[in-house]
Amino acid sequence: QAVVDFEQLAEHASAFQGHDVGFCCLGTTRAKAGADGFVRVDRDYVAQAAELARSGGCKHFVLQSSRGANAQSRFLYLRVKGEVENLVQAVGFDHCTILRPAVLLCKRQESRPMEWIAQQFFGAVAWVFPTANSVPVETVARAMVACVLQPGEEKVKVLENRAIHELGKA
Repeated sequence: QAVVDFEQLAEHASAFQGHDVGFCCLGTTRAKAGADGFVRVDRDYVAQAAELARSGGCKHFVLQSSRGANAQSRFLYLRVKGEVENLVQAVGFDHCTILRPAVLLCKRQESRPMEWIAQQFFGAVAWVFPTANSVPVETVARAMVACVLQPGEEKVKVLENRAIHELGKA
């Protein structure tokens, strides 16, 4: 495990050398980092990490994005997620898998009251419609690993929430 300073990421290029697969779940919130900080972390750091990974020999990059990601969105969160998807695809990996989960169901150590309310609501909805609006983070992690073990022929593969559930159960 290598600890890197994302503000000086180029100085840590050696940490990205010699890996066949890269997994990226990096992200923050606008509330925590502000709008500029959110863009820097969720787009700029991720794009730079992808470039370093590719330069280091990475052949398959797996990116956790978000349901609704769209570079043309008028919502900052969805626009930034769409922009970073485009930037990562442009790096030129042999395989690039993008996962677009809905609301992530997880336990956090930090307090996020609105997210907690959303998780409670979507957790209850998941009992009736398990793949509709949420996904446990453990399912996303299993899907990320599974897509590397079964890469398929596509250069770029986008997995929406239902596909994440299906692959994460395998």
